Amino acid sequence: MNSALLIILLVTLFALFLGVRARRGRDMNLEQWTVGGRSFGTAFVFLLMAGEIYTTFTFLGGSGFAYGKGAAVFYILAYGALAYILSYWLLPPIWRFAKRESLVSQPHYFARKYNSPALGVLVAIVGVIALIPYLVLQFKGLGIIVETASYGSISSTPAIWIGAVVVAAYVMASGVRGSAWNAVVKDTLILVMVIFLGIYLPIHYYGSLGSMFQAVDQAKPGFLKFSDKGTSVVWFQSTVLLTSLGFFMWPHTFGSLYTAKNERIFRRNAVMLPIYQLILLFVFFVGFAAVLKVPGLKGGDIDLSLFKLSIQTFDPWFVGVIGAAGVLTALVPGSMILMSASTLLANDIYRGGIAHGASDEATNRLARFLVPVVALVAVGFTLKGGSTIVALLLMGYNFVTQLFPAVVCSVAKNNKVTKQGAFCGILVGVLAVVGISMTHSTIGKLLPFLPASMQDINVGFVALILNILVTIVVSAMTQPKHGLAQSSQA
Repeated sequence: MNSALLIILLVTLFALFLGVRARRGRDMNLEQWTVGGRSFGTAFVFLLMAGEIYTTFTFLGGSGFAYGKGAAVFYILAYGALAYILSYWLLPPIWRFAKRESLVSQPHYFARKYNSPALGVLVAIVGVIALIPYLVLQFKGLGIIVETASYGSISSTPAIWIGAVVVAAYVMASGVRGSAWNAVVKDTLILVMVIFLGIYLPIHYYGSLGSMFQAVDQAKPGFLKFSDKGTSVVWFQSTVLLTSLGFFMWPHTFGSLYTAKNERIFRRNAVMLPIYQLILLFVFFVGFAAVLKVPGLKGGDIDLSLFKLSIQTFDPWFVGVIGAAGVLTALVPGSMILMSASTLLANDIYRGGIAHGASDEATNRLARFLVPVVALVAVGFTLKGGSTIVALLLMGYNFVTQLFPAVVCSVAKNNKVTKQGAFCGILVGVLAVVGISMTHSTIGKLLPFLPASMQDINVGFVALILNILVTIVVSAMTQPKHGLAQSSQA
């Protein structure tokens, strides 16, 4: 066993220990398991949300997209910052309603806000569908990290299985508390590693950041500009807008809001998290540094750029430390996704749609039982291979963004969206995403009459626009006689 693999193994075992130990002294009922008893302060909520946001997508996908797509990678920096600005106003009323109604999941919110269990079940189904590719993303990244950082001592397949077992074990034991404590370790380690790599590698190979960009521009003219077609400025703008709207619509991110002690925490985090977003720049710098030093990576292999360059540069033990940080970027969000998907299935599909009389205790048992089942399904999809990390994330975003219109209307003082309108809008939007994904359509194919400059709009907007139109029309047709929406107010 080489030193890199040993370090990765030790950190993985520590994550398992910390995750299981987090339950000590707590009665893991449904509320404790899913939302930590709504007792987390600013630091824990910050780290928990960052733990979900800064994932293998950030670590590998960010550097890989910079390596393969150039300037287009900056969409990742922009959409998070816009989402945090939105969160300043959007999250507090959601939290107030969730606290008053003792909610434990995202579909729970929809079902209560719109007085519609059927809407809650639909949102739960959408959530599970969206979470599977996101969990596949984490496992895919985990396999890449371990295989590459261990110099091939262990292949990606056993690494994925081991990671799935570890994360399932501590999620079953400790729920959100295990994720929160591991997020503390992960964020500390990833912060140090990413900043170091983003500064050291460009200086080591090029002398300075400016010299690196100059060398890349000379070797690949136009690479550092938006392309005229494909990942163009229009694509950038539409993708930033679409993903910023969907940012807090992920079931595990939405559910993490419930863990806060008070609503002021969200406003503090809305100020701090955009600063934290700047860490992404250092990830991009690594990808740009690899363009000339690790040439020739194509397709899904662009996600290997960070580790290929690190292996070329550092001793094995240090590559192991980088790999350990990368493993945590998979385990922490992976644990939240697993817990959220299991809760959606148990609390919102089983209890909300099948067994209405199920107790909290029975639902909690079922949710824990489903953790390894969901993990097994995600491992199966992961081992079949496929898309790059960024492509997987964008596919999931197209699904969860369909929830945004109903959520933003739900916090309005006079919500004109009815439960029928919300249900039909989400359903049509999701079906459109499915159709678009299956046919690999683009705006150019769907709407060929548009000007060439508009044909790079993110295709997810087609689904979102259909969603909004259907929501408006159906809500207008189903307004109660007194003219007010049926949903309760925040």
